[in-house]
Amino acid sequence: MRFSHNIGALDLGVSFEFFPPKTEKMEETLWASITRLAPLGPRFVSVTYGAGGSTRERTHATVARIVRETDLKPAAHLTCVGASRAEIDDVVRGYHDAGVRHIVALRGDPVGGLGARYQPHPDGYASTTDLIAGIRAIGDFEISVSAYPEKHPESPDVAADIAMLKRKVEAGATRAISQFFFDNDKFERYVDRVRAAGIDVPIVPGIVPVVNFEQSAAFAQKAGASVPGWLAQRFEGLENDPATRQLVAAAVCAEQVMDLIDRGFRNFHFYTMNRADLVYAICHMMGLRAKTEPAADAIAVSA
Repeated sequence: MRFSHNIGALDLGVSFEFFPPKTEKMEETLWASITRLAPLGPRFVSVTYGAGGSTRERTHATVARIVRETDLKPAAHLTCVGASRAEIDDVVRGYHDAGVRHIVALRGDPVGGLGARYQPHPDGYASTTDLIAGIRAIGDFEISVSAYPEKHPESPDVAADIAMLKRKVEAGATRAISQFFFDNDKFERYVDRVRAAGIDVPIVPGIVPVVNFEQSAAFAQKAGASVPGWLAQRFEGLENDPATRQLVAAAVCAEQVMDLIDRGFRNFHFYTMNRADLVYAICHMMGLRAKTEPAADAIAVSA
């Protein structure tokens, strides 16, 4: 891999993804992580969303608290799954009323999970493009969508995925955030094909620090992301050595990001898993510095 030596002179941007907490302890961890990462000045922070009332309410509560208590710009995830158009439209209006102006619009996973057949709600939005049009009809939102460098598991090939991305952009999407990946060559080739198809919105690489290799590899298989052999070798024999795993994870992720910077990419979306330390370290190696010092007690909680 090649590495940049003057990254401080580059205009690099980051965004962070969190998921809504299910327990009081998870909420403490989430807010410690937000407190730790906020001083890095992310361009936005996104909060994931699942079908069903309780998950939807947790997402909304987390986004609303970010609006109330921080200067961060939240991006609320929204899916088509398990809700009627009227219900989804109410959620969109609720976000607008709360001051949210950025939505990550997704079709969502089938109710039966990855691998099951997707069935639209009988009174709902049938696809992401329909959802984008519905959001656009309600308010002037920035709309991010997903992109799949190695194709969505349900797509016949990458070309079909790119055609779908083009329809989403034509419907009003303003940015695409990629599924996580570990092979930068595949991502760069994908972006070249996207540009050749006439799609000019930003394509932001999605980055996930690998803390637990077995879990990450299993999820990658379900999500259609390949796991290079060299990555498995980096974590070989570290199953019972969490301290070394953490160091290796930081090194591997930093290598990936620095190589992408050398290839000309300037914005990065980190899937934080509600943990701050690894992401903070990687951002530091990218040349990003905290605009204010994070609180000591927040660092202690997130460690």
